[in-house]
Amino acid sequence: MRMLILGADGYLGWPTAMDLAAKGHEVIAVDNYLRRNIAKDTDSLPLFENPDLKERAGIFKAVSGKDIKVEIGDLADADFALGLFEKYKPDAVVHYAEQPSAPYSMRGFDEARMTLNNNLNVTFNVIWGALQHAPECHIIKLGTMGEYGTPNIDIEEGWLEIEHKGRKDKFLYPRQAGSLYHTTKVLDTDLMWFYVRTYGLRMTDLMQGPVYGLQTAEADMDERLGPNFHYDDIFGTAVNRFLVQAVAGVPLTVYGKGGQTRGYLNLKDTLQCIDLAAKNPAAKGELRILNQFTEQFSVNELAERVQKAGNRMGLNVQIKSIDNPRKEMEDHYYNAAHSGLMELGLKPHYMTEDVLVAMLERIVEHKDAISKDRIMPRVRWK
Repeated sequence: MRMLILGADGYLGWPTAMDLAAKGHEVIAVDNYLRRNIAKDTDSLPLFENPDLKERAGIFKAVSGKDIKVEIGDLADADFALGLFEKYKPDAVVHYAEQPSAPYSMRGFDEARMTLNNNLNVTFNVIWGALQHAPECHIIKLGTMGEYGTPNIDIEEGWLEIEHKGRKDKFLYPRQAGSLYHTTKVLDTDLMWFYVRTYGLRMTDLMQGPVYGLQTAEADMDERLGPNFHYDDIFGTAVNRFLVQAVAGVPLTVYGKGGQTRGYLNLKDTLQCIDLAAKNPAAKGELRILNQFTEQFSVNELAERVQKAGNRMGLNVQIKSIDNPRKEMEDHYYNAAHSGLMELGLKPHYMTEDVLVAMLERIVEHKDAISKDRIMPRVRWK
C-alpha cells in the first residue's frame, strides 16, 4: 500500500514508518518538527539525540535497502495537507500528527490554544484530504485511553449500548478526559464519527495506553534509528521517568496515592497494532474503535516493577510519594475491554523484568546526560 505516516518524527511515528517500509509498503513520512521545537523551548530534550527525518531515512536506506520518502510541512496548513493527499492519493494514513503532551496543554493559555488549534485543525485537514482526493483511503488515527477518564463502570471498546425509558440505542462511550490534550482527542473522535456517518469514510480510532520500549527490529540495525526517549515531566511517560530516576539515584516520584491505573503497551505491539489495522481496514462508513493496550496496573505497581529491575542491577532504587501536580482520581475503579486487536491476531510483549532491565542498561550508557531538573513536575493543573 501507499501509506502516509503523519507525525513521523515522533516516538511512535518513526518506528512505524520503518516497520511498514520493511514490510514492503510505499511509505511517505510527514512532520514539521513541532515536538522537537517544543522540547527545545521547554528544556525537555530527550536523553540522547536523534537524527532528523531526512538523515534517519538515509541511514535506514543504507542498512535496509528500503526507501522512506520525507515531506516536511505543517499539516495544520490546509494547502500543505490537502496537497499531500492530492499528490500521493494514499491507500492508508497513519495519523500521529498532534501535540502529544498533556502537561504541555495545561501549561498556560498559549500552550492550550496551540494544542487545541493544532490538533483539531490537523485532524480536520486529514479528513478533508481524504474526502477530496482519496475517498477510499483508510485513516488509522491514534486516540488515547485517556479519552475515557476513570469511570466507575467498565470501559468498553469505543461504544456503549444504552437503555433509557424502555428504548435502546448505541452511542460513543461517554468521554471525560483529564487534560486539554486528551480533550482534543475526544473532539477528534467526534469529528471522525461525524464525517464517517455523513460521507461514508473508513476510519479506525486506536485508543492507546502509555507505550514503553526502545527496541524494534529496525532500530536494532543501527542505534541512530532508535526512537526518541523523553524522561522529563512534559514529554516523558511515568515509565521513562521512573527508569531514569532509578539510574540517576533519584527516588521514583509517585504522584499522590499512586493508585492511578492505566493500560500499558510495548512499542513492538504498537507496530503490530498498526499493521493489523492496515491489513484489516474498517468498512466504508465505519468508525472502528479499538482499545490498544495489553496489560493494566497502577502507578504504585509500575514503581515496584522498576524498583525490582533496578535492584537487580544494584541500583538501590527508592520510591517516594509526592504531591500530585495533576487533577485526577488517585484511587479508582478501572476495567477496560481490549479484545478487538487480540482477535485480529495481536501477540503481546509484556513488561517483564528483563524488558525493564534492557531499558535500564541503555539508559546507563547515557547516564552523564541526565538532567535531574527535567525529572520533577514543572507543570501543575491548578
